[in-house]
Amino acid sequence: MPKTRIAGIGMYVPKNIVTNADLMRYMDTTDEWIQQRTGIKERRYADRIGETTTTMGAEAAKMAIENAGITKDEVDFVVFATLSPDYTFPGCGVLLQRAMGLKNIGALDVRNQCSGFIYALSVADQFIRSGMYKNILVVGAEKHSFALDFSTRGRSVSVMFGDGAGAVVVQPTEKENDGILSTHLHCDGNGAEVLACYNPGTHANHWAKETAATYPEQDWFGNQYITQEMIENAQIYPNMDGHAVMKRAITFLPDVINEALTANNYTIDDLNMLILNQSNARIAEFVQQKLGLTDDEIYINIYRYGNTTAASIPIAMYEAVKDGKLKSGDLLCLGAYGSGFTWASALIRF
Repeated sequence: MPKTRIAGIGMYVPKNIVTNADLMRYMDTTDEWIQQRTGIKERRYADRIGETTTTMGAEAAKMAIENAGITKDEVDFVVFATLSPDYTFPGCGVLLQRAMGLKNIGALDVRNQCSGFIYALSVADQFIRSGMYKNILVVGAEKHSFALDFSTRGRSVSVMFGDGAGAVVVQPTEKENDGILSTHLHCDGNGAEVLACYNPGTHANHWAKETAATYPEQDWFGNQYITQEMIENAQIYPNMDGHAVMKRAITFLPDVINEALTANNYTIDDLNMLILNQSNARIAEFVQQKLGLTDDEIYINIYRYGNTTAASIPIAMYEAVKDGKLKSGDLLCLGAYGSGFTWASALIRF
């Protein structure tokens, strides 16, 4: 059975740099407050018109395809991870196929937020191992800036996020001890509301209990997709209990990293590089310290881009290679933790 190797990596970030000082124009915050809590100095925001999650994903994908030494006509499947799609439906996978002029291949969307890229990579890995596909394009892309609360009320979330995209092309390899060695996926839905964007959504029981009582003539045909109540209560924006997220992340990330190492008969001493989803520099630093890794054994770039969620791992992978930190033959571990809660790891002989 073949294994899966990463044949090419690409990234794209918008040109528009937004510093912490820029955000101070809209909310009561400071550069010191943001850096102390997140490590972030700046992030990128996409153009309001014309630059979408799909278009950014396409730019990263073009680079990955070129670096893999193939043409777009050789891509035979797409897995697209995002929490900020262009439309509620259809998903970004089909929009990417259209934007890039790919053949009429299959496209699959993954909605696992910060863990999305590893989940998407795991899906692609299974398709490659089964022999079903030969060149799979795995994309993580986000345009967070269009849906953040740029007020003091929303600052704890809004200061963290940025826009961007990363992509890889995966192919089969017959080499022994090469490519993706294993992936490990977990979730705990008991924490679903701790980090979530509640509306619009079909869960809205407040309609049945409150709106229906006020407007009984609407029965269940009433249009309550977005209500004034949702807007006033900030339910259309991301909500997060940062302390609860961090508490779980610093526990489950080391666990899932060690799970991947143990499954392949390695220890932390064998690891050359750890790349986490870039959600918070403080989480990364804690994990680094807990695992006993040096600064050269973990790659962190959240300082420049903020949290790009599903895009953050492939962006960091691309830059780690570009900076000479990640080299062919290195033992690489990817780890992610986020909304859901979901967490995941992948161990790769790069």
